[in-house]
Amino acid sequence: MTTESITLAKELRPHQLPSPVGRIPITDVQPVVDQGRRPARAVPGEPFTVSATVFREGHEELGAQVVLTGPGGRERPGIRMTEEVRGTDLYTAEVTLDQLGEWTFRVEAWSDPLATWRRAAGVKIPAGIDVELTLEEGAVLLARAALGLLAVGTSAQTLLAWAAASVRDSTRPAEQRLAAVLSVEAELPETAPLRELLTIGPEWPIRVDRERALYGSWYEFFPRSEGAVLDSTGRRPPRSGTFRTAEWRLPAIAAMGFHVVYLPPIHPIGTSHRKGPGNTLTAGPDDPGSPWAIGSPAGGHDVVHPDLGTEEDFRHFVRTARGLGLEVALDFALQCSPDHPWVREHPEWFRHRADGSIAHAENPPKKYQDIYPIDFDADPDGIHAACLGVLQHWMAQGVRIFRVDNPHTKPLAFWARLLADVHATDPDVLFLAEAFTRPAMLHALARIGFHQSYSYFTWRNTREEVESYLGELAGLDGEESAAYLRPNLFVNTPDILPGYLQQGGWAAFAVRAVLAAMAGPSWGVYAGYELCEATATRPGAEEYADSEKYQYRTRDWTAPTLSPLITTLNRIREEHPALHHLRNLRFHSCDNESVVTFSKQLADDVVLVVLNLDPHQAQEGIVSLDLPALGLAPDATFDVRDELSGSSYRWGNENYVRLDPHADQVAHIFTIRPSTRNSQ
Repeated sequence: MTTESITLAKELRPHQLPSPVGRIPITDVQPVVDQGRRPARAVPGEPFTVSATVFREGHEELGAQVVLTGPGGRERPGIRMTEEVRGTDLYTAEVTLDQLGEWTFRVEAWSDPLATWRRAAGVKIPAGIDVELTLEEGAVLLARAALGLLAVGTSAQTLLAWAAASVRDSTRPAEQRLAAVLSVEAELPETAPLRELLTIGPEWPIRVDRERALYGSWYEFFPRSEGAVLDSTGRRPPRSGTFRTAEWRLPAIAAMGFHVVYLPPIHPIGTSHRKGPGNTLTAGPDDPGSPWAIGSPAGGHDVVHPDLGTEEDFRHFVRTARGLGLEVALDFALQCSPDHPWVREHPEWFRHRADGSIAHAENPPKKYQDIYPIDFDADPDGIHAACLGVLQHWMAQGVRIFRVDNPHTKPLAFWARLLADVHATDPDVLFLAEAFTRPAMLHALARIGFHQSYSYFTWRNTREEVESYLGELAGLDGEESAAYLRPNLFVNTPDILPGYLQQGGWAAFAVRAVLAAMAGPSWGVYAGYELCEATATRPGAEEYADSEKYQYRTRDWTAPTLSPLITTLNRIREEHPALHHLRNLRFHSCDNESVVTFSKQLADDVVLVVLNLDPHQAQEGIVSLDLPALGLAPDATFDVRDELSGSSYRWGNENYVRLDPHADQVAHIFTIRPSTRNSQ
């Protein structure tokens, strides 16, 4: 390859891709999102695999490497790729990035004449075929490689020169002369000393975000319910909690080990068509309405609801949370009540019906009479500027995380532009998509810039469902979505009370908490989960009775709760870096379909989870482990410690388990003792 062609290959951007068939073809490069138009995602310290199909005509040996270019254009030394299964042409390398910002990577491939000679010599010399000629050909190659390193003056150059001389030493047996080459190559750096037909692939983008984009524990609660005052008759509280009264709840949330406190909309709520308790169409004078019906004469999306306090009260809440190690995430819900200032100032931003009235939101047969959806095609520039202004306002108040309500009901082009504008000035600001929608839209939202997404985890309960879906999210079997989609495994939301929780009692809540906290790097709960709130509006419905979306809800936090379990789960997560990642999930087998077993490994840190998915009765079986996936020899025995009970066991390839929810035991969360990590 000429200097000019190498320079051209380096300068090509992903949307100007050359033909994938080069002198050494490099195809099927991963991770690549939307053919390189969007970046793959990572966080500092997160391992991910770069792979490519590399091949050429004939039987010559090949080499390949990954070359990373970090923020500021600094290029890192190449990382050698290996063909793990010979003959597949699939080359891989594990890569870890250490700096926030925009990165690129490329795959380089070459013909490796030394490796080609070594393979041929390994056959010819033992068979006595052209022995001296073969050795001389090797000596010439070694001398060329040494000459190429002469100007650098490295120890590798000295070793190669010695090897060339050893190969030509006819006083020694041919097998010893060949062995000298093999011993020298073991001492050489990973970079091949001799390359021919060097082919440089295009640059592919990777964005490295801060850790919270991938790893974190979320807690959702309504400030208006925390500190709400009941009147003497025990009726609905006539006065809401405020940011100041809600602060008393923050130490308990922090003590459970959560990182993020997520607040539903905190803005003024409209009175037109305000919903009453249970989503009724008639609200009483003391009913607060749904916080998602945003806007009143007091203001819109950039104003604090007067009942919650002032903007300074909100900033004080954010500072208090930060002092406890908590970030505040704010709901970003782009819809308006009929009383929102935008309805008066920009009626053209909303769809009008045939009679001239503005259309309220509906998802037939459901109607949301208290909400007007925005028509994002009506004035794209004006709506974009207004929404960006809202985000910038709350960013200035200390908010760096936004949970986005129903992003799948807005155009993708709108989100791509908005998120890109925020990233350009504030790359630390993160967005979580509440994308309970069709797979194509869920994935598209992640590709265009959302850092995290809700997922279908909430409805995956059987072992087959859990293994299939979580395996898909983790990128097992080559699923490419793991390059850009980061799931947040919320176990419940104010909108969703899954049937599994309604029917399974406290054990169901424990099972789902263990599964979400251990399998996903990000997970979340909605307040009341620790109290095992499980009463629905009616059989078969997923809506909470006495839903907090429409009324204040006071809770007895002195009652028995799952807080100790949640605290333990978050402690285990914090202590074990393996649980901070997504792509390292591995499943193991059990002869009982009600028991799911999975592990996560990062270097020497291994966590192994055995979970009974049946909340109603004890389950037992034989767990069969893939020991190499745990970093152990196939026949190893080793010590495990249950982080939930404190018990220790001696385990091996096959192990008996019995998990009984009636005995407060739904799972084992094992860590492998360091002293047995390398047991043979």
